[in-house]
Amino acid sequence: MRLKSNSRATLGCLVLLSGPMLAAAAPEKGTPPDPDKIVAGMCAYLKSLDRFSFRAEVTDDEVYIGGKKLQFGFTTETFVERPDKLRVDAAGDLFDKQFLFDGKTLTLVDVGEKVYASVPAPGDIEGALAKADGELRFRVPLGDLASVRLCEHLAKGQGHALFVGPSKVGGVATEHLAFDRADIQFQLWVATGDRPLPMKILINQKNLPAAPQWTAVLSDWKTAAKLKPDTFTYNPGPGVKQIKFAPPPPPPAAAKTPDSGPAMTPAPTGEKP
Repeated sequence: MRLKSNSRATLGCLVLLSGPMLAAAAPEKGTPPDPDKIVAGMCAYLKSLDRFSFRAEVTDDEVYIGGKKLQFGFTTETFVERPDKLRVDAAGDLFDKQFLFDGKTLTLVDVGEKVYASVPAPGDIEGALAKADGELRFRVPLGDLASVRLCEHLAKGQGHALFVGPSKVGGVATEHLAFDRADIQFQLWVATGDRPLPMKILINQKNLPAAPQWTAVLSDWKTAAKLKPDTFTYNPGPGVKQIKFAPPPPPPAAAKTPDSGPAMTPAPTGEKP
């Protein structure tokens, strides 16, 4: 239901009037926690895990003619076994895809189109992600969480960090952090306690038209996951065809997705080998 113009004005006045009173009544606080130290603790904890899995609910803004935004959603399920195995299943409104890396081969599957493409890849997760992003020009959603260089990726180009305060995500106590870069504004919710896991991520691509947002809420973390041997191996079913990767051309500079952009872009396309 839309608010009438006079309702908006009334609400605006209430906000302006209540601000000083709340500020005056609030008790003084000590030095807030250091956001960079919280992130470093999260990275160190993830790096210490030999294997883990998690789920995520993602919403992604798509901008179309006139700067209007539509929001689409998808879910992911991620499996990690260090140092050289990664699988991400991602399905939602616009795609149904799987990414698999078994230490030797990188495979991208378009489940809906019943096609897949495979190429040799470097022997660790970091190398596989770099190949996918740089050479094949698709990004694996939340793949950086499996990288041993996660903190390095997050800190790239950082200009400002803020401890927002305590929060809860799905009933889990978290610390809400915000970071600013030249290309994006980035928010992160990290669980408190001895398992400092990322529970929510929000990226605002502020330099793109209409400033689209990408949000992921993470859950069902298993930090000692028991993974089946065939989890990271793709076995095509009946009617599934193998094709070659045909990366799309680089996008125009004005529409380029920032380095930390987490979207997994187009399915492998091309001709049969």
